[in-house]
Amino acid sequence: MSKLFGFSGDTDFCPGGPIYTNHKESSLFLSLGGHVDIYFPPRKRSRISGPFVLCGERFEQKKRPSIEVLPDECLFEVLRRLPGGQERCASACVSKRWLSLVSNIRRDEICSSKETQSSKGEAVVSGNEVEHEVEDQEVEGDGYLTRSLEGKKATDVRLAAIAVGTASRGGLGKLLIRGSNSTRKVTDVGLRAISRGCPSLRVLSLWNLSSVGDEGLFEIANGCQMLEKLDLCHCPAISDKALLAIAKSCPNLTDLTIESCPNIGNEGLQAVGKFCSNLKSVSIRDCPLVGDQGIAGLLSSATFVLTKVKLQGLCISDVSLAVIGHYGKAVTDLFLTGLPNVTERGFWVLGNGQGLQKLKSFTVTSCQGVTDIGLEAIGKGCPNMKQFSLRKCAFLSDNGLVSFAKAAMSLESLQLEECHRITQIGFFGTLLTCGSKMKALSLANCFGIKDQSLGMPQLSSCKSLRSLTIRNCPGFGDASLNVLGKMCPQLQHVELSGLQGITDAGLLPLIENSDAGLVKVNVSGCMNLTDKVVSSMAELHGWTLEVLNLDGCRKISDASLVAIAGNCGLLSDLDVSKSAITDFGISALAGSNQLNLQIVSVSGCAYVSDKSLPAFVKMGQTLLGLNLQNCKAISSGTIDFLVEQLWRCDILS
Repeated sequence: MSKLFGFSGDTDFCPGGPIYTNHKESSLFLSLGGHVDIYFPPRKRSRISGPFVLCGERFEQKKRPSIEVLPDECLFEVLRRLPGGQERCASACVSKRWLSLVSNIRRDEICSSKETQSSKGEAVVSGNEVEHEVEDQEVEGDGYLTRSLEGKKATDVRLAAIAVGTASRGGLGKLLIRGSNSTRKVTDVGLRAISRGCPSLRVLSLWNLSSVGDEGLFEIANGCQMLEKLDLCHCPAISDKALLAIAKSCPNLTDLTIESCPNIGNEGLQAVGKFCSNLKSVSIRDCPLVGDQGIAGLLSSATFVLTKVKLQGLCISDVSLAVIGHYGKAVTDLFLTGLPNVTERGFWVLGNGQGLQKLKSFTVTSCQGVTDIGLEAIGKGCPNMKQFSLRKCAFLSDNGLVSFAKAAMSLESLQLEECHRITQIGFFGTLLTCGSKMKALSLANCFGIKDQSLGMPQLSSCKSLRSLTIRNCPGFGDASLNVLGKMCPQLQHVELSGLQGITDAGLLPLIENSDAGLVKVNVSGCMNLTDKVVSSMAELHGWTLEVLNLDGCRKISDASLVAIAGNCGLLSDLDVSKSAITDFGISALAGSNQLNLQIVSVSGCAYVSDKSLPAFVKMGQTLLGLNLQNCKAISSGTIDFLVEQLWRCDILS
């Protein structure tokens, strides 16, 4: 580039002659005053403007300094001095590096606005600003926000964003993480961000997180000391060390759930029992290292606060049940499932320990140690028990069941499932024994029931029973129903599903003798029932009936729907799937002025066709659910029209 400046003198600028002799280029000069002219050659307009400096004989553009050149330590100091949560959130959006730095700032490391002002020499802060700052701090500590991450969305980056984003919007109170087998998994780094940004966290649930270990729980223990509920499921890398740290640092822990964690055992449970004096609920499932020592340490230390205990799939023995029976003075809900090493002696000691005086609900599943002797002891040792459920207990017989019913003076609800040694004698013997207080009785998949005449002409009534469920008991038939009809005049909820042996002759006495008015009736799978039963039910209980399930009753036809349309003004849920109804019956339902159905199922009804379209549209004024699956006479065009017209209704097709 040639020399740009011409001077008239030797060393100074002076108002001499023109620099260029060509006067046609006079427009290329810019006057800076009476003494200086600078020449700008023609060029394209720059997209980025910047300061120019004069260096020798040429102009050079000065590079802008960037904050990114700062090391993490310096940038961390800058970010922690931001005035508020919104500013920190905005900074975290710059890059993953900034997000990582902001999410690792502890609450006590954040410089408050008051400190920032004092560092600038501002010693006076107005009263309104101080009050506003205090209010912000209170809002940040409430911890009422809930966040849930599942599958591929469960990553460390999202956890860091949650830690930063929730801090200034009420504080994170509940976090649920359901991991997956994806390459980007949640690790200890993500939990560290939560621990530093969410001190108000009260509920933490970790499911299927193989990449999270003790270090992550250490961080939670140090930063989230307000934790009240911890749920660990399928976390193989978490051990007793992490549970010990949680127990020592989180004294407010009230609810603990551990499932399929192979490295958590007795030591961790003993620490929880020792340090968590507020523990109220504990659930332990499929943890092979948990034994009698862990259960004993947990129960003996939390004698007067622990109210709910659930043990499933553990290698514990009769010793653990003895500890529960002695130290479970506050236990109200007890669940024992799949305990193969517990024998008859364990259940006998459980009842005779005299510690379960407050027990109200007891569920036993797949425990071969339940026998007649142990069950009678439980009935005597738990005088306030109201709900009892037995599932898959093969060695329990009629004698044990009746003895238990006599001893359990407060029993209101009894459920029996897959107890095949229970017969008709035990079933009705329990009803006779608890007739003055029993409210709900359920019998499911009990193949020992055989329908036969008991030869009891005078039966005392069970006026307290309101709910009766008999499900998939093939031996239960008309003779048993006749007895029930005479014994239970106050029934309101009746489920007799899968009983192919019952007919109108068995069910009609129960319907006719019900004085309270039937509210919910489920006779699905009872193929031998006819319109006579439904018509009688509609006439006698139409003023109370709300739910009616006739799924699989092949002999039910339009006559039943006509009776329902004329009598059941309160009916809201009707299922006539796989029945013999036609378009005429659907039209009868739609023509009723008193019927306000919300859910209707006609799945598998071969005689319901496109002709029912106007009726469905009319019922659509109140319908919220309509099941048209496997209705081959209904075309796809009709279904599309219904979907368009009944926009408030969920339609299955």
